[in-house]
Amino acid sequence: MLSWNGYEASAAHGSVVEQLDSANEKEIKERREYLSRVVAVTKFLGKQNIPFRGHDEGISSDNHGNFLECINLLKEFDPFLQSYSAPSHCTYLSPSSQNEVIQCCAQEIAATIVREIKEAGMFSVMADEARDGSTEQLAVCVRYVAEGSVKEHLLAMTELKGFDAESVTAAKEQLRLNGIDHVKVVAQAYDGASVMSGPVGGVQAKFRENHPMAIYVHCYAHQLNLVLCYTCQAIPEAKDLFDLLQSVYTFFSVSLVNHHKFKETQKQLGLQPSELVQLSKTRWSCQLRSVNAMIDNLPAVLQCLSSINNPMAVGLHVKLARFSTVYLLMMFKTFLSVTENLHKYLQSQTVDLAKAEEYQCAVCATLKDMRSDEKAAELYDRAKAYCAANQIPESCAVTRQRQKQKRVEDYVVDSSCGVVSDLGDAEKLKTNLYLPCLDRMVAEMDQRFSSLNSQVLKGVQACNPGSDNFLCEEARQGKARQLYLYSAFHTQWQLNALYIKQELK
Repeated sequence: MLSWNGYEASAAHGSVVEQLDSANEKEIKERREYLSRVVAVTKFLGKQNIPFRGHDEGISSDNHGNFLECINLLKEFDPFLQSYSAPSHCTYLSPSSQNEVIQCCAQEIAATIVREIKEAGMFSVMADEARDGSTEQLAVCVRYVAEGSVKEHLLAMTELKGFDAESVTAAKEQLRLNGIDHVKVVAQAYDGASVMSGPVGGVQAKFRENHPMAIYVHCYAHQLNLVLCYTCQAIPEAKDLFDLLQSVYTFFSVSLVNHHKFKETQKQLGLQPSELVQLSKTRWSCQLRSVNAMIDNLPAVLQCLSSINNPMAVGLHVKLARFSTVYLLMMFKTFLSVTENLHKYLQSQTVDLAKAEEYQCAVCATLKDMRSDEKAAELYDRAKAYCAANQIPESCAVTRQRQKQKRVEDYVVDSSCGVVSDLGDAEKLKTNLYLPCLDRMVAEMDQRFSSLNSQVLKGVQACNPGSDNFLCEEARQGKARQLYLYSAFHTQWQLNALYIKQELK
């Protein structure tokens, strides 16, 4: 009878093995449902660039961090999470489990990027150092064409053990680890440091040992930053201006009392509430924002400094309340406004190198057109009108020339330390500030952007149906000459061979 009863129970509910399998399937399904919510929260926080963990995730803590708080928020509205109780040994909520899920997401994203690169058949590499605390890392990015559009993605972050070319060439190892070291690399882009750009022992030369088709391109946005940087270094008054802007920003941002006075002064003068902008050594678009912010808030800044009785405020007020300072602000607003759109384009994901060359030539031509007496007079009139509206005297005190000391009588002294140019009228402002800054900026752009690559790219545009020079005979002939020179310098550019042969015929 016991055997008979066991047989009937098995017939009705299945065997013990089948019942265990059914229970396992239910448990697997529930865990997958639970894990899908954990992965969804991980993807959301990663997409929004939100940190996962908090400072204190203990039971008594009021804030357990973004990840755990998002899980608790879902639990309030999700019936499944309300009814499901995860086993204590596999809640998937620990820091190690979070890191594992993040790593899985990273592997899936990298796999998608690798698949698209292999389908494209060619790509370019970009790399730059990035410090994280005391750890120096190398960011490796790839750029390729997929589904008719340009894509640019971060592929990996790897720790640098040294700063020599052999250590920095870790990008090759990342390509090997991701299985794309055999795919054709047509270009490599870094900054202009000698360890990166060296034609013999630099990173670009070592990288070309495995990828001979990868031409080196110095980052155009970095070159434009260098143009503006070296322009300011060559003109002492320009360097002093940006040092002054940084000092004013620090004066009002460090002290809450000074910042509160500045905001109150803005309200009293009826100015639009805004903040001063900190300068950046690497992103010169911030310089334009800083100049514009100072021009918009100069009345409030001067009034606020005059009401604060300390040596720092008095010194800053004296320097700002000069006609030459206002003239420099207006001048750099004009110059940086011309280069701002080029800055934004060079940092966009869809930048086209040949089109960037055209934009650079247009910017350079615009700056050259500004070298005229009419433009200088127009700038002087704008500065004069601004000073008149804000009670800033136009005339400048004549600086006393420092006497030459007796112990240097036998030497030729070009200028003494701390000497300031006499900027008393429009002609001197144009001669000592406007024209030197403009000429230096144009010269730096011509020098840094007039490379062999740019000439080749202009010729390549003759093969682009969307270009104004499409099928231009002069551009094609220039392209053939430059390709010959390009091969002599052991660099190559991937072109449509069949099309070129037909054109040469």
